[in-house]
Amino acid sequence: MVKKTKVFTVSLLVVLLVLTGLTGIVPAQETEAETEEMVYEELFPEWNQDAPALKTLIDYVEDVTDESSPDYIPPVDRIATFDMDGTLCAELCPTYLEYYMLAWRILKDTNYEPDAEMLEFGRMLRDHALDKSFPDHMDILHATHAAKAYAGMTLTEFADFVNTILIRDVDGFEGMTYAESFYVPMIEVVEYLQENDFKVFVVSGSDRSICRTFIEGMLDIPYEQIIGMDVVMEATNQGDADGLEYVYTKEDDVLRTDQLILKNLKMNKVRSIVQEIGRQPVLSFGNSSGDCSMHNYTIFNNRYRSAAFMLIADDEERDYGNTEKTRELGEQWEESGYNVISMKDDFRTIYGEDVKKTGSFSWLDDLAEDRVPAEETEEESEPDRS
Repeated sequence: MVKKTKVFTVSLLVVLLVLTGLTGIVPAQETEAETEEMVYEELFPEWNQDAPALKTLIDYVEDVTDESSPDYIPPVDRIATFDMDGTLCAELCPTYLEYYMLAWRILKDTNYEPDAEMLEFGRMLRDHALDKSFPDHMDILHATHAAKAYAGMTLTEFADFVNTILIRDVDGFEGMTYAESFYVPMIEVVEYLQENDFKVFVVSGSDRSICRTFIEGMLDIPYEQIIGMDVVMEATNQGDADGLEYVYTKEDDVLRTDQLILKNLKMNKVRSIVQEIGRQPVLSFGNSSGDCSMHNYTIFNNRYRSAAFMLIADDEERDYGNTEKTRELGEQWEESGYNVISMKDDFRTIYGEDVKKTGSFSWLDDLAEDRVPAEETEEESEPDRS
């Protein structure tokens, strides 16, 4: 009995000494600092630890997942939306991935015969990508031409085509394919949110099927949580019949058509979120003006504490950023109430240590061609009846 009492007394004394900081073994402040450093090293090894936006995000998540906090958000309402191009992955090398895919489809794909108008558009894509001197309303011009260029493909055929592009080396870099061109620090953010019971959605301006194929294997985001530009689908044997009249059969497959439903930018992103998610996000991540509506829908009139983050491409050494232009944008985003993530200041690495920027592009050579419009080919193949 006495022995037990001594053990209890000594144990209690040690506890008291530790709590009062008298042991001199582990000061409280050092313990907190070490714990914070361990969190960064374990969860965010590719971020600089002094990144303000990352600290804001961690503080936010710790607050809203704490059941004792007045800002607690139930898991069912922990919705986070991410833009894709320029937010999760490379955007300008030298242009959008879906622009490159369409240029390749028009100018190089032997399975496709473009007409004169489509061929002209493909050449414009190629010739103006490097200096970004595209015409006005390029978003909708691209969307309508893409719908037409991929029309008639099954979903499997389209995914196979996308994969033939993804396995190619990224123009302007060494050590990376298009399939690997994700921002490693942003992958860490997605995984951190998922570990804290956030449901992550991708809400992109790019084609939904491109996004699904691209993201698969890189991020654990199911197809049903990936939203993007859409075209009307039809059955193989549907013909001119309306979808309300035609019945899908075992002889059918699902085909893409040339009918654009939605270019998923600006207010259209909000529309997609409302229709497909049905819950107001509490976190939003983007990189351009096309994401402002999504951000504002997230942070305005929200019953929960919410936040929006804008990534700026200001790194000219490791990526093809524009420091001067994006710094001005960063100030604009901060004034709008968004948290700014700087690739230059906040990312320890962008694509990984083995990936190097070359500063040169093979774009024009890769897409060089001497194609003849489909209608001219058909005329040449017609027999001479004279």
